[in-house]
Amino acid sequence: MSGANREWVVKEYTGISGLELREYTPGQAGPGEVRLRTEAFALNWGDMDLMQGRYSFNFSRLPARIGCEAVGIVDQIGEGVTGIEMGERYCTLPYFYDMKGVSGDTVIIDARYLTKAPKGMSATEAGSIWMQFMTAYYPIAELASAAPGVNILVTAATSTAGYSALQIGKLKGANMIGTSRFDYNRDYLMRGGASHVYVGEGDGLPEALKEYTDGVGVHAIFDSIGAGMIAQYSKALARDAQIFTYGTLDEKLPELPMMDLYQANATFKPYSLFNYIEDADWKEKGLRFVYEALASGQIQPNIDKVFPMEKFQEAWNYLRAPRKNHGKVMIKVSD
Repeated sequence: MSGANREWVVKEYTGISGLELREYTPGQAGPGEVRLRTEAFALNWGDMDLMQGRYSFNFSRLPARIGCEAVGIVDQIGEGVTGIEMGERYCTLPYFYDMKGVSGDTVIIDARYLTKAPKGMSATEAGSIWMQFMTAYYPIAELASAAPGVNILVTAATSTAGYSALQIGKLKGANMIGTSRFDYNRDYLMRGGASHVYVGEGDGLPEALKEYTDGVGVHAIFDSIGAGMIAQYSKALARDAQIFTYGTLDEKLPELPMMDLYQANATFKPYSLFNYIEDADWKEKGLRFVYEALASGQIQPNIDKVFPMEKFQEAWNYLRAPRKNHGKVMIKVSD
């Protein structure tokens, strides 16, 4: 495929084995659209769910590209688009992308889902930040109103969004509690902003949460696991607690412990960042926070490993395996 345009597509909903690298002819940017020459794109757990046919949406048809987080140079601007500069580096924002995935040498995207790459960053750094920090920003800073005296539990906290939640919560002064299955992750989570770290798969979690919160319980939960731990942490909910579920790492939808929710007057909220990107005011709040926090050094990119384009499947296998290193896994498409 030397010299040809390449794209990774999902041929069937079988996970990694359903991916194929193929040649294609780049399309043209239509009205309201922009075309990027892709420099890098990111792997995200939601894409794995989509590759297995168990996400909040499926593709309109197959084969289809995967991924919604990329960075590249603008090489074509469609009719009616303003505020986008030819030849400049932009990042895509996470969106319900259907047939407009980013896993190719070029990306065509609605201009609403582009944002200028932060200055002073490499392409892979600029393309690594938006999903993780904006996913965490809305539930932690806006919906849970992280502040001193607010207790927030983050499950699977070594994930990029989980780690970002710890950082953002700490910035706001909240009591942040992270969970991990492995004790070797404890120091990493404490450096990221956790005040306390629970290690395990649920045994003793209610008692630990009561201890970490001086008996008050947790006011908010940022949960990417699914069914795994909800029946445990639900026994340590503070009054009017909010549960934000945004993933199913254990591949099972949660069964709600209704009696515990009744007793705490708790709210269970299935959460997707995409809905906030679709709202112009919410999107602007998230972008402003990320740009300002990056500029002040309060948050920064954290990249674990970068793979070349042809090793996309290998990158997925790496992401799925237990890791002692953490951060974004990226695909470098071009220099």
